[in-house]
Amino acid sequence: MSLIERARLTKYSASSTGRDTPTVRESYPAVAESVPVARHAITACAADAGAGPKQLEAIELAVSEALTNVVLYAYPWRTGEIHVTARVAGSELWVLIADNGCGLHGGRDTDGLGLGLALISQMTDGFSVVGRSSGGTELQLRFTLAGA
Repeated sequence: MSLIERARLTKYSASSTGRDTPTVRESYPAVAESVPVARHAITACAADAGAGPKQLEAIELAVSEALTNVVLYAYPWRTGEIHVTARVAGSELWVLIADNGCGLHGGRDTDGLGLGLALISQMTDGFSVVGRSSGGTELQLRFTLAGA
């Protein structure tokens, strides 16, 4: 199934629930073409959860950076997937972006400027980087919804 077909399956993603709470739970190939598709699903979920225009910009920027980090760094020697979950809990939107890649390693030579995680931290109300027990990394992004 192509990314375009996957994006058209439902309002948010192929795994959206039928409940009233906006939710995204989906896996995408860790390729550049997946970034806008996953970002759109998450920002649509955030908008339906009550995020305003300025907050949506912050969510979009933080999510883009997190997704791009997976595409660029998680799978240097093989292909893999980006696992995305977004869900409202109380007055907060939680976004989890995970991979099964090589994990986060400090001091690693990259072509990037090294500002991505700092940017994510500035755009969110809470941010954690967690090593997954199954391997890889999970970024946990928390946004307090202004309208909630």
